[in-house]
Amino acid sequence: MARTFKSLLGDDIVNTRTLLHEAIPITGTISSGTYMVAGTGADSMTDANVKTFSHGMFQSVYDYPYLSSSANHIFDLTFGISTHVDTASITYAQASKKRNMYDQMAQVLMGYDVSGNIRNFDSDGEITTSATDSGLMNHCFFMNFSRLLSKDEIKKNSFRLQLFTSSSVSGSGAGRGKLETLGDYKSANEYRSSPAGDYGLLFTSSLGVAPASDVSNGDAVGVVFYQAGIAVITSSVIRANFSTPATTLTLAAAHRHWTSTGPADAGGGISHYQTGSTIDNIASAFRHCIYDIDFNNTIELNSAIYFCRVNHNEYNYSSNPTYVTGSKLRVKNNITDLPLSYITTVGLYSPDNELLAVAKLSEPIRKDPNTELTLRVRLDY
Repeated sequence: MARTFKSLLGDDIVNTRTLLHEAIPITGTISSGTYMVAGTGADSMTDANVKTFSHGMFQSVYDYPYLSSSANHIFDLTFGISTHVDTASITYAQASKKRNMYDQMAQVLMGYDVSGNIRNFDSDGEITTSATDSGLMNHCFFMNFSRLLSKDEIKKNSFRLQLFTSSSVSGSGAGRGKLETLGDYKSANEYRSSPAGDYGLLFTSSLGVAPASDVSNGDAVGVVFYQAGIAVITSSVIRANFSTPATTLTLAAAHRHWTSTGPADAGGGISHYQTGSTIDNIASAFRHCIYDIDFNNTIELNSAIYFCRVNHNEYNYSSNPTYVTGSKLRVKNNITDLPLSYITTVGLYSPDNELLAVAKLSEPIRKDPNTELTLRVRLDY
C-alpha cells in the first residue's frame, strides 16, 4: 500500500477515442447449404444451422448447427408488410404477423411522425406519409445482425450484400437470375438519422440512383441501420417468380441450390409468394438467394490517459519494508551515496485514497534525485 500520494491535475489527464474495424465475411453457403440434414419429406433437406420457432415470425442463422455448444448467432431473418398493404381484398398468409413484424421494426428504427403514426421504411430516404411515394417499401426483408458481428456499429460504405434476384431454381439450375450487389455506396452523402441512429441507402451499384424504379442502373432498394446492425431490403429486389405458395424446399441433387414446390403460380412474380407463403418459407427462399455478405464493424474504444509525473525529489525512497535493514538502506553502501529506488507499479486512487486500478511496468525503472520520469498509464473502457 502506498505511503505517499500525488494528486493528478487537469493537465495530467487526457481522454481519447479510437475506432477499431474488423472485416466480417459471411458466405452464402453459411445461410444455406453448409449444414444440410435430411428433412421429413422425400428428397427434402433442412439447414441444421438455421433455427425456426413455433411462432413462425423469424429465423435465426448460426455459423454451426445451432444445437452445438460452439455455435455463434449470426443474424435473424424475417419478412413484413406495412399498413399501406390491403390485406382485406388480398388474402395474406400470416397477415397479422407480417404486419406486426413490419410495425415493430418501423417503430424502433423509423419512429413516429407528428401525428403519432409509425413511419414506414423508404428506400430514397425521404420520410413521407404518402402511400404513393415511389420509394416507399411496403414489403420488406429484415436482416438483424448479431451484436457479436456488428459490435458498436457497421462501418459506413462497407456493407455489401450479393444475392441472386431470382427465387426458385429448377433441378437443372435453370432460372437463377443475375447476381446483384447491394451496398451503401453513397454513404458519404446518402445517409439519414433516425431514433436508432444513422442509416444509409442501399443501391444496386455505385451509381446510386434514388428513388427506386427497377432493379437496374444503381437504384435504391433498401436501407442499412449502422448502429442497430439491421438491413432492410425491399421485396421488389426479387424479380423472378416464386412458386406460390411454397409447401416444401427441396435440394436439387446435382446443384447446391433450392427450388420451391407447391401449387402453380397463377400470376407470376414475388407478390404471389409473399401473400400465399408463411414468413418461414419466405425467409428460407431469401436465404437461398444470398451469395455473400461483407461489411466492417466498428468498435469504439474510449481511453483515459494519465500522465504520472515524478519530479527529481520525489519517490527516491521505497515504502517496501525490505528496503531497510538494520536501520540502513540496502541500496546505500556509503553515507555519500544518493538514495535510490526502482519503480515497478503505478496505482490510481480515488479522492479518498481507495485503490481503483493498478498498472505494472514491464521492468523496474531506476529512480534517483538526478532523474525525472513521466509514466503514461492508459485505462481502456
